[in-house]
Amino acid sequence: MEDRCTLDKPELVWRGREPVPSSRRVAEERPIALTYNGSTYAVMMASPADLEDFGIGFSLSEGIVADPGAIRSIDVIELELGCEVRIWLDEAYADRVAKRRRAMAGPVGCGLCGIESLEAACAQPPRITGRAEFHPFQILNAMRSLRSLQPHHQATGAMHAAAFWDGGDIRLVREDVGRHNALDKLAGAIARAGLETGQGAVLMTSRVSVELVQKVARTGTPLLVAVSAPTSLAIETAERAGVTLVAVARDDGYEIFSHARRLMFAQEERASAPAEPAAFESLSF
Repeated sequence: MEDRCTLDKPELVWRGREPVPSSRRVAEERPIALTYNGSTYAVMMASPADLEDFGIGFSLSEGIVADPGAIRSIDVIELELGCEVRIWLDEAYADRVAKRRRAMAGPVGCGLCGIESLEAACAQPPRITGRAEFHPFQILNAMRSLRSLQPHHQATGAMHAAAFWDGGDIRLVREDVGRHNALDKLAGAIARAGLETGQGAVLMTSRVSVELVQKVARTGTPLLVAVSAPTSLAIETAERAGVTLVAVARDDGYEIFSHARRLMFAQEERASAPAEPAAFESLSF
């Protein structure tokens, strides 16, 4: 399927004088129906690209399947009004899907639409107990390098990105109009590539809400880094799930909200810092 993340749309531009006809590159948004074994489970508003990744990642991050091997086949069908991602699961998962099925329209800002109980909304993912360690300035550099790896956001100014960083390089990036969708696409891409997540991090260009922490924990990734702030429940969930949550990431530093033990704030790290390390000195570890 060709890349259809952006489109040119006509517009009028007004800058205090006469309006001038022009055009703008905008993010494409379409209804994406996710079906399992022939029945609709969810309809999400998303960017119509990387939809196989989306289907696999959604299945994993929502706990529909525990392993991508449970997905027998996946097809992306383009329709007049949107796209359909047709997923066929092993019969062992059919009853589970039937019990959790939700036919709903999920706006891009919604991550828990259709959940039927408080217990389901606050479900605790498996706890991450690995001994991964990260250098503070490497995290900073990874977030800086992510900027140049978001071509669709650069073109439109209207898309989120989710990336997988292995501690050395950013290996995968997925963009979408919805932050949850971008993360699901990344989770699917990680699974398809067979990448080991235990020593890596998910980088996101958004705020952090509880469902993002849940999804990251289900990938087995110990570190989540985001440019904006977390919610209270996101922090509490990260603490329980064993996820190191780093947020409010800026050029001069960031804030650590859970499991700071994974960050190596050694004296030699400070000695090799760039010219302006003062922001790190002001943080409470």
